[in-house]
Amino acid sequence: MPRTQSRTSLFALMTTVAAALTAAACSTPEQSEEPDPGAAADAAATVSAQPSPSAVVNLIAAGEPAFGIFPGPTTREQGALMGQNRELDFVFYSLESGPFDIMTTKVYMEGIVEGSGTEPPHPLVLRIPPIRNGVEAAQANVAEALGAGVRAIVFPHVESAEDAAAAVAAMGDDHWPGDPSGSLFSILIVEDRSGVEAVDEIMGTEGVSVVFAGPGDLRRSYEGDMDAVEAAIQTILASCQAHEVPCGITAGVDDIAERIEQGFRMFIVSDAAAATAGRAAAGR
Repeated sequence: MPRTQSRTSLFALMTTVAAALTAAACSTPEQSEEPDPGAAADAAATVSAQPSPSAVVNLIAAGEPAFGIFPGPTTREQGALMGQNRELDFVFYSLESGPFDIMTTKVYMEGIVEGSGTEPPHPLVLRIPPIRNGVEAAQANVAEALGAGVRAIVFPHVESAEDAAAAVAAMGDDHWPGDPSGSLFSILIVEDRSGVEAVDEIMGTEGVSVVFAGPGDLRRSYEGDMDAVEAAIQTILASCQAHEVPCGITAGVDDIAERIEQGFRMFIVSDAAAATAGRAAAGR
């Protein structure tokens, strides 16, 4: 073969190889930029699992009762069942004791979103360990929970104005009612004799959203004296009303209508039938 023909053939071969390499190199970025459907779905679920609690805030700010329920098994499937129940306004979820397992909480919230379908998902109200376990630990727990999409935090065993102020501060600036259009709210639970004795100072703390009376722990605090427990509950309610702070309590089918009549405006139930009874009593 003549040298010129050989050189031409070699050049053609090199050109073909270079073109093939260039095509391959150009195709790689295009493939890497294709979205992963699974990752996109997970991201969408995470975003959707961050509902604004504005509907709940609007209810209690208007003086209307709001109804939530204990979570049941902390699974995605159970979350979906709660999301399907449109008589609920929120779901009460607790990490007060045991490991602070925020990942399981996120999965549960994603279940609520799935169960809600086309309706807005119920906000998840998360109880964290008490502030008396350490203010810095409480701040870290709040930050982790809000970062995961929780929009309402429950502070149990609030015993003083200092506890209340620490809770409000941990919630940040986007906190109702300090920010009237805030997307976060908090619940302080008074459930110790010391908290009842300091209840007016707790209520008077600027930025407090909602205060609950905690009958179960009050029963322990007052050593089973149910007359003293009820007197403490009424003391907490009266202080709420004096300071114009929405007041909450746990209730059942048998007493939820009476508690509404007394002036309580936020309820946690263990039986969905109690929420149904409460809505009927409130005319909702």
